[in-house]
Amino acid sequence: MKKFSAILQLTRPVNVIIAMCSVFIAALITGTLSPIANVILACLSAGLITAGANTINDYYDIAIDQINKPDRPLARGLISPGQAFWASLIQYFFGNLFAIFISPLMFAIALFFSLLTYLYSARLKRTVLWGNIAVSLSTAAAFIYGGSAVHRPREAVIPALFAFFFHFGREIIKDMEDVAGDRENNAITFPVKYGMPPSIQLVSLNFVILILLTIFPFWAGWYGEWYFLIIVIGIYPLILYTIYSIRNNTSPTHLHRLSNLLKADMLVGLLAIYFR
Repeated sequence: MKKFSAILQLTRPVNVIIAMCSVFIAALITGTLSPIANVILACLSAGLITAGANTINDYYDIAIDQINKPDRPLARGLISPGQAFWASLIQYFFGNLFAIFISPLMFAIALFFSLLTYLYSARLKRTVLWGNIAVSLSTAAAFIYGGSAVHRPREAVIPALFAFFFHFGREIIKDMEDVAGDRENNAITFPVKYGMPPSIQLVSLNFVILILLTIFPFWAGWYGEWYFLIIVIGIYPLILYTIYSIRNNTSPTHLHRLSNLLKADMLVGLLAIYFR
């Protein structure tokens, strides 16, 4: 049971649930859940690929996590690196297997993002911005994945765009939080290379762009009043608070708190898209 619990922790269950919900809502907003079998398989596929990506990330980040996040299962020694590696491969395998049963296109998307997330952990995470872009693309792809499951990917493009910028800002904040461990292990992220002030400016600019983008579909009449009300009440205050607070406090504790708040706010964003 201890091994199973450790593997479950490695998957980051909240992230897995968010990925599955994103796929489901992406299908729902296209106007149909038919064929429902495709939607269920797509949700399971996305969840397993997310689990595999998170597990392999911890496998490659053991040394960094021993400094930045010593409570993680691998850093604590609750599971061996070899066991984590094989768990990740199994999760990736079944995530892609489910996609095969939907369509060749879905399998191609699943395989591409499986390889991208693996490459992110193995190499891209330790580069300037490329890792952040890879993660943001992968999370945004959950919406395209859901839309493609019901053969309507175009309807999912706008929420995918929102997801990209939301996650990109959060990824930079996570890199700011992890500067100590990243610098110790020669991971050249944006905050490590350029420092905190430029990182703060990048996060702020990114979130300002996101706010403008989220206003546009309401202004254009594509999304309704409930959508706008939810983002005004549930999204904008946290984004503005994030922009303001990182200018005054860049301690790892505060940045970790902001990262968790932003993660929780993703569910509010999904709610806004649902009621669009």
